[in-house]
Amino acid sequence: MLATLKETVSWLRPQIPEETKIGIILGTGLGDLANNITNKKEIPYETIPHFPVSTVEGHSGKLIVGQLGGKPILAMQGRFHFYEGYDMKQVTYPVRVMQFLGFEYLFVSNAAGGMNGSFQVGDIMLIEDHINLFPEHPLRGKNHEALGVRFLDMSRPYDMDLRKLAASIANKNNIKLQAGVYVGTQGPTFETPAEYYYFKIIGGDAVGMSTVPEVIVARHGGLKVLAFSIITDLGVYGKIVEVSHEEVQEAAKIAQPKMAFIMEEVIKQL
Repeated sequence: MLATLKETVSWLRPQIPEETKIGIILGTGLGDLANNITNKKEIPYETIPHFPVSTVEGHSGKLIVGQLGGKPILAMQGRFHFYEGYDMKQVTYPVRVMQFLGFEYLFVSNAAGGMNGSFQVGDIMLIEDHINLFPEHPLRGKNHEALGVRFLDMSRPYDMDLRKLAASIANKNNIKLQAGVYVGTQGPTFETPAEYYYFKIIGGDAVGMSTVPEVIVARHGGLKVLAFSIITDLGVYGKIVEVSHEEVQEAAKIAQPKMAFIMEEVIKQL
């Protein structure tokens, strides 16, 4: 893995300014944030050595190098999911690339189903913590000290200072910002009513099919993480309705400008 990482990084290095320290992963229906990026250059995934390729609608599949909030950034417009058939090393490969490029921050977004009774469709949830229910762990296997420690502390997966800053920005701009625990599952099925109930009982506020592996690897690599969920459907007892991927994308698109604003303002203040 180290050899392939070095090849990918060597190929990307000339195309990414050395001062770039911020990576962004844009989830389902949230790719429009790319419209806020200036001086941008797009790099299709299929042109990058050893890079996976997105297969899911709503994930266009390219790296965007540019400026956001006056800072140089690298954004993934489209992520990789375990349910697509990738193993965890492939799902989290781009985060490893960011680590080896010397990045310091990772901003993550996703679409999620809400179990919290106070949530509504279109709410933005600041992720405070997560519960990992994926059947495979991204750090499973031989540990390379160049990547990180064997036994990773996860007592603070989401950076406290970044969360406080995001909450302050939302409050000052009258943006409703929920906070809670994200449950990560493998998908690709949406949850049954009993599963939603179970996830709520064990402490979850929202559930989705991504983010957790990326965050684990980011923390393993020393990156500070800020993450948001857009609540695109509800798994609250009495409010559960049938949901489609198209409806999830549409709900995400409506809410994403507010999330994009918060993210950009946080980046300005880094």
